[in-house]
Amino acid sequence: MGLLSSIFKKPLRTLELQLVRSEFGNDYTGGILYVDGMRFGDTIEPKDRGLTSDMPLAEIKKQKVYAKTCIPYGRYKLSWQVSPSLKDRSYAKKYDGKFPYLLNVPGWEGVMLHPFNYGTESKGCIAVGEKWMPGKIINATKGYQDLMDFYLVPAFKRNQEVWITIKKK
Repeated sequence: MGLLSSIFKKPLRTLELQLVRSEFGNDYTGGILYVDGMRFGDTIEPKDRGLTSDMPLAEIKKQKVYAKTCIPYGRYKLSWQVSPSLKDRSYAKKYDGKFPYLLNVPGWEGVMLHPFNYGTESKGCIAVGEKWMPGKIINATKGYQDLMDFYLVPAFKRNQEVWITIKKK
């Protein structure tokens, strides 16, 4: 790279996702996903137990119910990596088995964005689609692929940082 091109090259801005949780059922949490401030779609997750990323880890582990709790409110960086358990799914092959993973989620490992329809189908992951009824989204595969194709894959390929902030309405 020449001197002039390095002088004029601007750093890539961060791609910002925001999940606003707004519907709280007995076994699910519904919300809205925004990409750079624009509404993208509806989300579904397991039950919200009011955890936050700044709580002591011991307290998070005490309140967490395995496979039945959404991740703590907070801000998380996303990476793009192969999922050993989901890589062979039809919707994953287009992306070589790679998924967006949320990093450094206190008390959780392997939290991803991926398609599913009910909060009870998740161990803490997030799905995006269209709200069908309380506790259920539809078109989750399309929502996931649109998010990947139009936003996340291009950002990851440019080595752009991608972050998600999760908050309550």
